[in-house]
Amino acid sequence: MLVLDGKTTSAEIRARLKQQVHSHKSQAGRPPGLAVILVGDDPASAVYVRNKEKNCYEIGIKSFGHRLSSNVTQDELEALIHKLNADPEVDGILLQLPLPSGLNSQKCLELISPEKDVDGFHPENVGKLTLGLPGFRSCTPLGIMTMLDEYKLDVSAKDCVIVGRSNIVGKPLTLMLLGRSATVTVCHSRTQDLPRHVRKADFVFAAVGIPKFITADMVKPGAVVVDVGINRTEDGLTGDCDYEGIKTKARAMTPVPGGVGPMTIAALLSNTVLSWKIRMKIT
Repeated sequence: MLVLDGKTTSAEIRARLKQQVHSHKSQAGRPPGLAVILVGDDPASAVYVRNKEKNCYEIGIKSFGHRLSSNVTQDELEALIHKLNADPEVDGILLQLPLPSGLNSQKCLELISPEKDVDGFHPENVGKLTLGLPGFRSCTPLGIMTMLDEYKLDVSAKDCVIVGRSNIVGKPLTLMLLGRSATVTVCHSRTQDLPRHVRKADFVFAAVGIPKFITADMVKPGAVVVDVGINRTEDGLTGDCDYEGIKTKARAMTPVPGGVGPMTIAALLSNTVLSWKIRMKIT
């Protein structure tokens, strides 16, 4: 079985981005800038933000960190977003989710300028994805599609089954796969006879948030399995798929950790550099 190694692939992408930043920084007059907003003290969010800032530093992106108390008001958070929208040195704005209770995350996401929406969550960018127009794509699906491209795994005319219909992964991934001429089935908690749908898939994308939910008997021999889940269990981190059981049947599969996660961060960095090049008119 081919292991779809997100760590190695993302490192190669970061190396290419670093070269782009180095090549164009003098023309632009400044490096790319990414503003990261972290509200509260959620440990998992703090780890994600540190990883993103470390990767920014590695490739030459200037990171503007904004760590806010969980007591911050909606008005204060919105005021910060408006300030970052107007900052000429900021090319991308990342609002780390989830926000503490009492804050309206959707309203905040909609306030981020679509031109700086490197997470791809603004309704304008979602609409552009739906219509097949250029725009920023949601980072996890973009990372998945980039990984498939890097490993030359073509989804055209293939049966693809997505388990999970979230706005962050399932829905945008559906649109990206349709854009590549895949035949897509989206399954969810109310899908009847889920195993029957999964067994027909040439490509399985698991994003349901339940440890080892996809088992070997649900996967047909030779399928490509992309595990988006990352679940903390007594045995450590595990995905939504039973890796040990499925690896003897699958043609290719992502590990957890080290699969989709690093590709999500690589996609964020790619979007930030793209925004910078657009804003600085770099061709």
